[in-house]
Amino acid sequence: MKIEKNRVVTLSYELRIQNENSEQTLVEIANEENPMVFIYGMSGLPEQFEENLDGKSAGDEFDFKLASEAGYGDFDQNAVVELPMSVFEVEGGIPENMLEVGNFIPMSDSEGNQLQGRVAELRENTVLMDFNHPLAGKELFFKGKVEKVREATAEELDHGHVHGEGGVHHH
Repeated sequence: MKIEKNRVVTLSYELRIQNENSEQTLVEIANEENPMVFIYGMSGLPEQFEENLDGKSAGDEFDFKLASEAGYGDFDQNAVVELPMSVFEVEGGIPENMLEVGNFIPMSDSEGNQLQGRVAELRENTVLMDFNHPLAGKELFFKGKVEKVREATAEELDHGHVHGEGGVHHH
C-alpha cells in the first residue's frame, strides 16, 4: 500500500540541522518503539515533508532536506522580546534555575495563546525571550524509513488524527 491522502503513515526517522560549518546536529529521533504516526494530508507538517513521502510504501527509505522557508520559516527578529523580570515571579520570587539561557518556558500572550519562549539573554531587570520556533531559519535534514501504511478509519478522518497505537488517546 502506498502513501497517499487519508492513509495513516508510520515513520521512523532522524532529523538533523546543519550549522554554517556544515556540521550536522541530531535534533529529533522517531524510532520503531516511538514512531511518528500521522494521517497523510492532515498532519500539520510542512507540505514539502509530505510531498517527499508521496507514493512510498512500507519498507521504503527516504532522505531529503527542507529549506527553512519550507520548514519552520525564517528567523523572525520581531519574535525576540524583552520582558520585565517580574513576569517570571511565582509567589513573589523567581523559581531557582528557571531563568537560565537556553531554557524553554511555557508562556501565554495577551490573547491566551500558549507560546514556548527560550531564554536568550539575562539583563539587569529584564529577560530577552525568543519566541521563534527552535528550528526557524534552519534547513531540516530528514532520513528514515516508512514503517507502515494503512487506510485511516472513518473516525480518524473525522477527528483529523490517529487513534490507537502511536496516536492520540481520548479520555
